[in-house]
Amino acid sequence: MSTELLALREQIDEVDKTILSLITKRLALVAQVGEVKSKQGIPIYDPKREADMLKKRRQEAEISGISPLLIEDILRRLMRESYLSEHDKGFKKVYTGKGSIVIIGGNGQMGRLFSRLFTLSGYHVKTLGSKTMSQADKVVADAAAVIVTVPINKTIDVIAQLPPLPPGCILTDFTSIKAKPLQAMLAKHSGPVVGLHPMFGPDVPNLAKQIIVYCEGRYPEQYQWLIEQMQIWGANLYPILAKQHDQCMSFIQALRHFTSFSYGVNLQREHADLEQLIALSSPIYRLELMMVGRLFAQDPQLYADIIMASDDNIELIKRYYARFGQLVELIEKRDKAQFIKNFNEVTEWFGDYAQRFITESQTLLKLANDNRE
Repeated sequence: MSTELLALREQIDEVDKTILSLITKRLALVAQVGEVKSKQGIPIYDPKREADMLKKRRQEAEISGISPLLIEDILRRLMRESYLSEHDKGFKKVYTGKGSIVIIGGNGQMGRLFSRLFTLSGYHVKTLGSKTMSQADKVVADAAAVIVTVPINKTIDVIAQLPPLPPGCILTDFTSIKAKPLQAMLAKHSGPVVGLHPMFGPDVPNLAKQIIVYCEGRYPEQYQWLIEQMQIWGANLYPILAKQHDQCMSFIQALRHFTSFSYGVNLQREHADLEQLIALSSPIYRLELMMVGRLFAQDPQLYADIIMASDDNIELIKRYYARFGQLVELIEKRDKAQFIKNFNEVTEWFGDYAQRFITESQTLLKLANDNRE
């Protein structure tokens, strides 16, 4: 190795040490910010502050002759690390009244996640499971909120079996369908009711930037503190009507999961060589394959329940099946003109979102390529 090259590498090593020192300093400052936010009850995720900061750094990078995308990638990675530091940090308790948080299904993964978050915020958390439901009347006697987080196929029955709740107690659920559980809760409890759907799995380290959908049931002014508490944890709360939510979930969950399930079954039945597929796939195809594989690494009962949760889901899948068959006939005929016509119609339907999705996906593809072994 030449002396000149060695000297340059030594200088790079010194710069790297300086970068590490600066990162350590930045993370320490962010931790202090987190402490202040916790004391003052400020959400850990501030979308406006983040957007403004990234915009300024991108502009500064461009002036310095550095790729704005590079700086944004670095800062976003640092911000993710900062949010991870909030894992076991205490949060301000919004609710000022008396009463405990009762989580039915609290021993499940999602139940344990929210039990930890409520505990970190200073609430007294109680849990109920299938073996302890006989004690429900005593457990809910002082409840400020009762959260039902059990499998979809058990949710309605569990709600129906609940004992009378305190008048001001919030009754809510975490089910991925909303219309029927919401109707069941309104019939069961005369107090405040709201339907919630965390749009994430229980393996998230915290709720920063995570979406929680909520559907109004009754007395929103009385369950507002629960919404605010989740916002302080960093979640984005998105309001929607229960019927609209279920329609969206038919596409977001039922149809997508069924498509992944079908593709996985076909790979297995065709005896595809996964190792070769992975080796030959570009980042975008690896991501698609990863999403299919991710499905089959999880609980089959959960996905069966999601896909078969309603007749609407099944009807949507049947319509998809019929259109799939029509498109198979189209390629059997090698009708390129009709293929292109259909393609252009969908492109027009996507509108500006098509280009937006290309831009957003580029970051994911870079990460997938970086992580390739």
